[in-house]
Amino acid sequence: MNVPKSKSGKAKNDPPSRIPRSRIEAMIAEAIVDCYTDSEQSGGLFNMMEENLALPFKTSVLGVDVVVEKLDITPADEIVAVCRRDRHRVRIPVLDLPLPQKRPAGSEWIEAYRYWSR
Repeated sequence: MNVPKSKSGKAKNDPPSRIPRSRIEAMIAEAIVDCYTDSEQSGGLFNMMEENLALPFKTSVLGVDVVVEKLDITPADEIVAVCRRDRHRVRIPVLDLPLPQKRPAGSEWIEAYRYWSR
C-alpha cells in the first residue's frame, strides 16, 4: 500500500512540520552516531522511534481508521508500523504512514527517518 508523497518525502496528507531542518539533522546525527552502514543507521533510527514514539495512536489509512500498535523493522531494514483495525493487522512502511492532525509525542522521529531516507 503506497500513500502518495510530496517532494519532501512526507505522506501528502500529513500536517506540516514545525521542526526546523537543523533540529531534524541533529536528531539524525544523535541516532546514527557510531553507525557506519545504512543498515546500522536504519537500526539507530528505529531504536530512537521505539524509545520515543508514544504508542498506541490512531490514524487513518486510505480513509480507514487504524490504531498503530507498535513498530517493527524488516529484514530489509525498513521500519514499519503494525496497524490494527478490529481483528485485522497490517504492516505499513513508516515512510507511507499518514500522521494524524494531533501528532503523538515522539512523532518527530518519524520525520527524522523520512528525512534520512531521502
